[in-house]
Amino acid sequence: MSFSVEVLAKIAIELQSGIGHQDRFQRLISTLRHVLECDASALLRYEGRQFIPLAIDGLAQDVLGRRFTLEGHPRLETIARAGDVVRFPADSDLPDPYDGLIPGQESLKVHACIGLPLFAGQNLIGALTLDGMSPDQFDTFSDEELRLIAALAAGALNNALLIEQLESQNTLSTRPTGFEQVKSTEMIGLSPVMMSLKKEIEIVAASDLNVLIEGETGTGKELVAKAIHQASPRAVNPLVYLNCAALPESVAESELFGHVKGAFTGAISNRSGKFEMADNGTLFLDEIGELSLALQAKLLR
Repeated sequence: MSFSVEVLAKIAIELQSGIGHQDRFQRLISTLRHVLECDASALLRYEGRQFIPLAIDGLAQDVLGRRFTLEGHPRLETIARAGDVVRFPADSDLPDPYDGLIPGQESLKVHACIGLPLFAGQNLIGALTLDGMSPDQFDTFSDEELRLIAALAAGALNNALLIEQLESQNTLSTRPTGFEQVKSTEMIGLSPVMMSLKKEIEIVAASDLNVLIEGETGTGKELVAKAIHQASPRAVNPLVYLNCAALPESVAESELFGHVKGAFTGAISNRSGKFEMADNGTLFLDEIGELSLALQAKLLR
């Protein structure tokens, strides 16, 4: 089967339609599912050795909330390393990340699977995955045709990432920075000691260093943490707070690092830890000295 000019034009139009990137991505995925006659398709963004779903069709909705690490998903790792079209045989020993995630087919495993890595120059920025229930579902499509699809998708994704980067830089440029940002926080006082503290906050906020805040109860350690976050480039991302003193030791590790469904009794679903929730932002661990020494050692690693 060869793609007609009309089919390629339809795909290109879908990439230019819609109100925002998310709508365009969804239109693209839906169109590809129809054109390629697959049971499920997904567009994923690559970041920090993990794939993040941006748009899906034919898969369970909770896939959008997942993060697929290369270490935990060998098929996705294969796609990331391949540099070209990847066709997985129906009897592949590598587990499919979407097994059991096609609505109405939870008890069946995906048989046909194709992965298309997406590049901007030499940099991997994402992937398209195509899945079907029939082992020979994609045999009629040549690698060259699939490369063409990948090129269209990669161009759209790269444009979206560039716009996102520009918008983020614009947001940062309109925010008060440095000492002005520290002065605009809830911290008050103009004494030499307070001015020195604010200057130190300004210095550490510009770095990615871990900061130990010490002081008696009620002296404002949380305000200092908030001021550091607000004065930093991370201010556009979350500031996540955790009171370690109120954290039972039995759930402390799960609270910090998260867990997967079935990891222990009562783990009925996947759960993100505070570290993941604060990704690219700031994590404030209050009363960290109350954690067990074993857990503190894990934090250092």
